[in-house]
Amino acid sequence: MGEGAIVCAIPARFASTRLPGKALRPLLGRPMIEHVVARARAARGIDRVVVLTDDERIRDAVLGFGGECEMTPADCPSGTDRIAWAARRWRAAAVINVQGDEPMLEPAHVERIASLLRERPEVAMATLAALAEPADLADPAKVKVVLDRTGRALYFSRAPIPFPRDGGAAPALRHIGIYGYRRDVLLRLAALEPTPLERTEALEQLRALEHGIPIHVLEVAHAGFGVDTEADLARAEEIMAAAAASTVSVQSG
Repeated sequence: MGEGAIVCAIPARFASTRLPGKALRPLLGRPMIEHVVARARAARGIDRVVVLTDDERIRDAVLGFGGECEMTPADCPSGTDRIAWAARRWRAAAVINVQGDEPMLEPAHVERIASLLRERPEVAMATLAALAEPADLADPAKVKVVLDRTGRALYFSRAPIPFPRDGGAAPALRHIGIYGYRRDVLLRLAALEPTPLERTEALEQLRALEHGIPIHVLEVAHAGFGVDTEADLARAEEIMAAAAASTVSVQSG
């Protein structure tokens, strides 16, 4: 892997609060993390896809389906810290952080960030957003973002922003939690102490903004779907089964 490489890193831990062991929960007969890896591998412009975990069960599952995995310390407080710990040893220009609970990850979303990082070396950090649905605005689990005129993030919040006091014309955007970083920016960010706004909103990306690290936001057609609960898992299986059946029907026809 050369110095100009882009690595797609997938942090995965076993001890999820709302859905323990979710990385290994079966979806269509395969562990969820396998679906995430497969979709990340389908993205063009990525030189390496690696799962980062502190759990041997996840490591064994990843190696079992032919994926690549690195062990990281159990005391990494966040996915970003887990990736930064591993990235210190990598010869890479940039890293894309993909969540391990996105079994329906859009490869095109990863490609958009990879392309931006390759074509615009001045971009320090990038992420994605899509138009928010009305129900997203009052849902604190759906993070909103507002942008400046150049497409850089002004602020992220769990609150409904921008607030439409007189109707207004500014669209509400829902943040999608895929991040691309220059390797040096990732290492710098992980070394910084949590900041007041980050602690208030419980949003790690605010640490970057509070320290003056610009975040470029690419707009995409729709948000992804993360699995946090049993209900999410059941819904994901239903959607994926329907998509698989549709594909088989088209191929047979």
